[in-house]
Amino acid sequence: MYIPSEPKITYYFESLYYFPSEAKSAILYMFFIFSALAPGLSFYLLRKRNVISTIDMENQQERNIPMFIMLAYCLLLYLLFKFKFQDGQLPKYIYALPLAGVFVTVIFTFINRWIKISLHGGGAGILTGFLFAYALDQLYFNFTMLIFAVIASGLTIAARLYLNKHTPREVYTGWSLAVLITFLVNYLYPVYSV
Repeated sequence: MYIPSEPKITYYFESLYYFPSEAKSAILYMFFIFSALAPGLSFYLLRKRNVISTIDMENQQERNIPMFIMLAYCLLLYLLFKFKFQDGQLPKYIYALPLAGVFVTVIFTFINRWIKISLHGGGAGILTGFLFAYALDQLYFNFTMLIFAVIASGLTIAARLYLNKHTPREVYTGWSLAVLITFLVNYLYPVYSV
């Protein structure tokens, strides 16, 4: 939102950079609450009530309830934007990013039945997939952000492997699926004009 970009389409509204400053702060605040603060508090409460044995959720079966909670927060954020603001009142990415979180969480919850898919890898993949979709919709975009996202993803994946929290298959599957899903949802989400 604070890095210059220029949209391909004729109106500036699809560039997060041109979004009004006051609105940027409000949107970032909403994303922080629904994707970090509320889930973090929920996971803490799950731990306090012994629903999960550790905050790391190393047990594959214990991950289902936290993933459903994350799904609920992503869906709530999407619906909040969708019903509070009609399509076209906000840049499409504001709607598409939490919707991508819904799809990623549903698919990860399903896959978790067979492998302990990396949620950290998935989070890094969501960032990377979003930036790739956003960059393709812009005439001008600072591509160092993409390089940063890929490096941050690599460090995240390397840390999970180094700590023996996941197998290579689990982290690469998590990252790759999250990149693909997030990219498709953000890139294909329809643009509405006001």
